Amino acid sequence: MQFDDDGRLDTSEVRDVRGSRIPGGRRTVGGGIVGLIALVLGLFLGVGPEQLGLSSGGEDPVATSSSAAQLDRECRTGADANAREDCRIVAVVNSLQDYWRAEYARRGGRYGDARTVVFTERVGTACGAASSAVGPFYCPGDRQVYLDLGFFDDLRTKFGASGGPFAQAYVVAHEYGHHVQNLMGTLGRARDGRTGAGSDAVRVELQADCYAGVWARHATATPDERTGRPLLTRLTDADIQDGLSAAAAVGDDRIQERFQGRVTPENWTHGSAAQRQRWFYTGYRTGDMARCDTFR
Repeated sequence: MQFDDDGRLDTSEVRDVRGSRIPGGRRTVGGGIVGLIALVLGLFLGVGPEQLGLSSGGEDPVATSSSAAQLDRECRTGADANAREDCRIVAVVNSLQDYWRAEYARRGGRYGDARTVVFTERVGTACGAASSAVGPFYCPGDRQVYLDLGFFDDLRTKFGASGGPFAQAYVVAHEYGHHVQNLMGTLGRARDGRTGAGSDAVRVELQADCYAGVWARHATATPDERTGRPLLTRLTDADIQDGLSAAAAVGDDRIQERFQGRVTPENWTHGSAAQRQRWFYTGYRTGDMARCDTFR
């Protein structure tokens, strides 16, 4: 996975609140056993904290000036994205939104941007307060993606993914898949509270995986609005394998087997490892979001 060294990054699409605090010090989802339960329930990659019943307020975090200034100062070009993890996230977000803007325009529509909020430990959102234990998620209330970069280490060390830059890109692309669903009105189909292998909750998650694959298919051909050249210049078969490994690692069956020692499909919220891989690859192979209809 390689970005154009001379490409220009737009840090306005990523809000850096690392080292922030939530006003009033209200409680958020805790670590320890509560955090482990959150992980076992599969709250990675898509579910906002309010759906757990574990949030306790939605105050906006107050960013330290140093963290935001550091991102602006350090993440200027594609070369920075190739060298630094936080800059890579900025570049992935830029590439994703370049693609979805172009795709919506091609279809005669208008894409509404979504920022990514990078935080540590805990964060306040329009969907409630959350800790890092819930993993990356998209909040439809404020149309923002929330990400603690420490999750990428957990993805490799706790959940057995191969890791790599594109595994990280897959995670972010999945969350932007939820944003696209929100714009299209399909995200709400997962709000009936039902779980299970055939539930709408699982179908929503698999569709977000498919949309992530669609972006991956077109990313190296999508012009960057800032330079007219693609920001992402190289994506190899090995990168795609890293993405597939990440998709499998957060399959409900893999998580259940690892943390509770048995697989219970009636409690699935995101789909099996095989399903997640299959739908991501469907999007990547076809490059057509119309082929991502997981509800049929």
